[in-house]
Amino acid sequence: MTTLKSKLKEDLHAAMKARDELTSSTLRLTLTAITKEEVSGTSARELSDDEVQKVIAKEAKKRREAAEAFAQGGRTEQAEREKAEGQILDGYLPKQLTDDELHAIVASAVEEAKAAGAEGPRAMGAVMKIVNLKVAGLAEGGRVAAAVKQRLAG
Repeated sequence: MTTLKSKLKEDLHAAMKARDELTSSTLRLTLTAITKEEVSGTSARELSDDEVQKVIAKEAKKRREAAEAFAQGGRTEQAEREKAEGQILDGYLPKQLTDDELHAIVASAVEEAKAAGAEGPRAMGAVMKIVNLKVAGLAEGGRVAAAVKQRLAG
């Protein structure tokens, strides 16, 4: 069985052979981030696919934020590159939930929290806990929090 990390390495070699500078530099940086995560802590260890996925998600989020910052600063070329790197990384992540799917999960979580006695803005924590279990890795935290806030306010 191929691990996600070995898939990244294989794709890096293929990108290098194809002289695809964007893909190879993106994958190289991501593999470095994975290695850094593996050696952090008290002892070095191999990351599980889920942990590797979290590192990739973190790297993809960094790219999106950098792209926004560059775009706001009028540096469109760098913004485009960051966006392209983010899209490469997104290919290694599970497909993100659509807004409709996310709102449906949030709605059922709000009902679940109400049944457990949590209501109104104070229910945020309870609802987030329920939603995060259901959407782990399929939606970004900020997006989930915004959807929950909107639902509790409405």
